[in-house]
Amino acid sequence: MISKDQFQSEIDSIIANAIREDVGDGDHSSLACIPVSARGKAKLLVKDEGIIAGIDFAKQVFAYVDKDMKVETLIEDGTKVKYGDIAFYVEGSSQSILKAERLVLNAMQRMSAIATKTRTFVDLLEGTGTKILDTRKTTPGIRALEKWAVKIGGGENHRFALYDMIMLKDNHIDFAGGVSKAIEQTKQYLKDTNRDLKIIVEARDLDEINEILDCGGVYRILIDNFNYEDTKKAVQLIGDKCLTESSGGINEKTVRRYAECGVDFISSGALTHSVYNMDLSLKAV
Repeated sequence: MISKDQFQSEIDSIIANAIREDVGDGDHSSLACIPVSARGKAKLLVKDEGIIAGIDFAKQVFAYVDKDMKVETLIEDGTKVKYGDIAFYVEGSSQSILKAERLVLNAMQRMSAIATKTRTFVDLLEGTGTKILDTRKTTPGIRALEKWAVKIGGGENHRFALYDMIMLKDNHIDFAGGVSKAIEQTKQYLKDTNRDLKIIVEARDLDEINEILDCGGVYRILIDNFNYEDTKKAVQLIGDKCLTESSGGINEKTVRRYAECGVDFISSGALTHSVYNMDLSLKAV
């Protein structure tokens, strides 16, 4: 993953762009009927059940819009919530609260949905030693928020983007002329460019796993779309030579059985691409 500073830069960019997109040259609805001097207070009301996420992000949004707004946090990110809970109060300029409202809600609703789904997978994996990973199957422009939500839900982040880790998948392997060629060319590229990036290689069958192991220098093997028995065989073949990861349509019904095959990680795009937003509201007090 990227550094803490890089991640914060992504969050800053998301906030700035979202406010630009939503506010433009002014929130004319508020400007038209609410005095500049008016002050107000609002509460973040939970109207659903699950894991709340995005409270710290909301604080950053309020601070960006108006540094004088004050937030009283009642529930922390990662907490299980139910209908009727109040996550926080925000107080300050009424115009500023309304300007920030939609971004706060849009982000928190989606982040909470992702955190909730992630926690479901984490609970299903309890006691196995296997960790759940996200993927790059994220909403364009808000990847940092979605990966943040996975962490809040108890999951782990895979690579952030194409630039912070090398992942050789089926198309890379086929375009390069095979597994061995793809790996050797990658090692040479890293040497030539003086880059220190971990290498993950996807295997489509047990023969490719053996070929990957023969090449060496791989951080993790992606055991993709294997059945349970072949996954167990793959884990035995790999042993402690590198880390293992299962992927490919794994869901809540199958995740435990794949974990019991002994893999270190299971990755799921569904954590970020198949969720229903949590119902949240920001209500004036």
